[in-house]
Amino acid sequence: MARQTEGEFYPAPIVEYNSRPGAITRLIIFAVVLVFAGLAFAIFKDRLGNPFLLGLLGILAMIGVGYLFATAIGFVQIAPRATGGDLAKRFVDTMLHGLVITDPKGRVIYANRAWAKMTGAKSAIETKTVESVLGANEEASSTILKLSSALRDGQTAGGEFRLSEGLVAKGEDVKPCWYRVRARMFSSPDFRRPLNAWQIADISDERSEQERFFQDLQKAIDHLDQAPAGFFATNPNGEISYLNATLAEWLGVDLAKFQPESLTLSEIVAGDGMALINSVKVEPGTTRNMVIDLDLATTSGEALPVRFMHRVGASREGEPGATRTIVLNRAQGDESSSDGRSAEVRFTRFFNSTPMAIAGVDGDGRILRTNAPFLSLFASVVDRDSVDNKIRLDTVIHERDRPGFAAALEKAKDRQADIAPIDTELPGDGERHMRFYVNAIADEGRDGAEEAAIVYAVETTEQKALENQMAQSQKMQAVGQLAGGIAHDFNNVLTAIIMASDLLLTNHRPSDPSFPDIMNIKQNANRAASLVRQLLAFSRRQTLRPEVLNLTDALADLRMLLTRLAGNNVKVEIEHGRDLWPIRADLGQLEQVIVNLIVNARDAMPEGGQLAIRTSNLEEQDCARFAHHRELAAGDYVLIEVEDNGTGIPPDVAKKIFEPFFTTKDVGKGTGLGLSMVYGIIKQTGGFIFVDTEPGKGSIFRIFLPRFVEGVEPRQDEITENGDVPLVHETANNNEKKPEEPANQDLSGSASVLLVEDEDAVRMGGMRALTSRGYTVHEASSGVEALEIYNELDGAIDVVVSDVVMPEMDGPTLLGELRKLRPDIKFIFVSGYAEDAFAKNLPADAKFGFLPKPFSLKQLATVVKQVLEE
Repeated sequence: MARQTEGEFYPAPIVEYNSRPGAITRLIIFAVVLVFAGLAFAIFKDRLGNPFLLGLLGILAMIGVGYLFATAIGFVQIAPRATGGDLAKRFVDTMLHGLVITDPKGRVIYANRAWAKMTGAKSAIETKTVESVLGANEEASSTILKLSSALRDGQTAGGEFRLSEGLVAKGEDVKPCWYRVRARMFSSPDFRRPLNAWQIADISDERSEQERFFQDLQKAIDHLDQAPAGFFATNPNGEISYLNATLAEWLGVDLAKFQPESLTLSEIVAGDGMALINSVKVEPGTTRNMVIDLDLATTSGEALPVRFMHRVGASREGEPGATRTIVLNRAQGDESSSDGRSAEVRFTRFFNSTPMAIAGVDGDGRILRTNAPFLSLFASVVDRDSVDNKIRLDTVIHERDRPGFAAALEKAKDRQADIAPIDTELPGDGERHMRFYVNAIADEGRDGAEEAAIVYAVETTEQKALENQMAQSQKMQAVGQLAGGIAHDFNNVLTAIIMASDLLLTNHRPSDPSFPDIMNIKQNANRAASLVRQLLAFSRRQTLRPEVLNLTDALADLRMLLTRLAGNNVKVEIEHGRDLWPIRADLGQLEQVIVNLIVNARDAMPEGGQLAIRTSNLEEQDCARFAHHRELAAGDYVLIEVEDNGTGIPPDVAKKIFEPFFTTKDVGKGTGLGLSMVYGIIKQTGGFIFVDTEPGKGSIFRIFLPRFVEGVEPRQDEITENGDVPLVHETANNNEKKPEEPANQDLSGSASVLLVEDEDAVRMGGMRALTSRGYTVHEASSGVEALEIYNELDGAIDVVVSDVVMPEMDGPTLLGELRKLRPDIKFIFVSGYAEDAFAKNLPADAKFGFLPKPFSLKQLATVVKQVLEE
């Protein structure tokens, strides 16, 4: 075989500019220099002298010896060896892609043979730049101009274009050609300014291969679209990345508008079908095939019964992978099997669409088959592999209730019809409650039936929560009624004690040894009265003076007080919400609520901490954030949050913190009425209060106060359990505080007073107090007796002082009867309850005074005097 020449291996470029002289040129220059040196020595030999010549020869000899030594050790080479630059040059020279390098003036500095072959250039003169060859070509000019502009900006750019006839026409058999061109700028030490490098490649064969592949792909897609079965693919997130035309037609999806990953699998699967799909578990790094019968949902809302030939994979890390699924339409088939197929479809749809979880179990309690709701309900415990392995059903039943299930299964095996349901909890999750119904199968063993029983399961978590909420509500209502009753009776006792103390004090001077003891009795009675007021606050029977408030201003006024209450070790931060809505509440009671919560938070942080008070508006649609507080009714609220980072509250204690007399403090350090009073005030104001807490991390109390809107009446759900409207509207009859006791006021009188009181001690004390001040007092122990006395006296009564709650006839009824006889009669109610507890049952034009229990003798005389003078 003939040996190839070096030119064939390394074709010389058609244009190459070299700024350095070649080897021959350098040799000629060297010879000329030597000739001139020899002539100079010959001519100036006599003038220079022998010493100079000998010295010069010595120097030249030393240079020669040094050169020979350097040559011997390889430091200097006579013939140049191949370098990296030579390799790079040879690589560029042999490139199959055309390469043209030009200077900033557009002159060709270098062009390889591939470029000459593309353009048909035969010599350096015929070689042109890329702009010259393609700049005027309509098909390529836009690409070339874009690259030229990029080069001027010092950027690298590239592009592709198609020429109908190629760069060089090749006779009649001309085919379109595709070219890829790139242009960049680089610097060279031989040139002062950067050079431009153009690289152009013929990619016609590559494009032809792509077109062929695309056509094959289009044919495959067309075959898949026209297949009689549906097909879809999803990514690991469950988004459908491909949908064939058959399945799209079944679902009513417009493929022209369908965008990959714009539709999720859960959107086309009806009912609990996703539970069947999600129950398929795959080992890491493997794939698994599964046949699933379920319903798909069409765009019109109809159910389409299908069968999935489902393949799902998982990554090596166990993450869910993409899926590929063939879909068979179970509603289609030949007529001979249509009845059986219809029955099968109806049964499958019924079985998987029922809201109950259903499982068939054998005599040992092992699961044989389940429906989709079962897999959905118990997804945390049971999957498809568990069902295939016939897991025992009692694994989804709490351990303490498994004997009950075993007994029920034995009854089912004995064909018993009356089997009590089993209430249990999901193992490991005590917050989820379940109820199981076990039904016997009468045809066990016949026709190959394996089931010994059918078990139905229903989640009762919501029902249990409602039951607990109702029980708690009834408990709080009962405790409130009890507290109110205790407060009523206790008020009578305290009234008697205070009045008796007053009577004793009138007969004892301050210097009397008994005087301090009597004062101590009265002071402790007043302390007990404050506890009774807290009970009344919890039972929502206290009198409130509501007013429209700006919560921001109210909290700003309290800042200094709250800071002092919190102490030096607790940092208090108040964050005011913007544009807070107005609320309607009793300012004094609201301040009491905030103060009580601050004191409790301080006690929860004995070593100090941070306490935050935040306010904000809560719109009705945002109430879903607090859905775990089931009692909260949807609406517009102003939200107050009091958060601390203290010790937190244990769950068993958090359920009882609003109950009266419940306290975790040491004996003598708390009455247990603080939070119960807070609860009562907030509920009576029409709001809600809840606590979210975690032991060791702190607590957050949230108060929801209804937004006040002018002219809007309280909602029906704001009416309290005892039927009272929570807020008392201001009238002339409301008296929140006891009558003042001016020191110099004359409290004597000569009027006739009818005193009606069923408590003997209170009645006797009131009679003595009024008689001592000159009044004529007639006493009655009930409303009926009071009417008899009034009639016996022919109405000669100036004022009636009556208790509200009495046997036979109460105070409001007595007032109604007396108004029939004398419409303008003066009447004073005495009660330990709030005025609105009875005032709402009176006529709108009724005039009356009010004296809250417990009261002193002087307060009784004062209110009688005021009513008589009116």
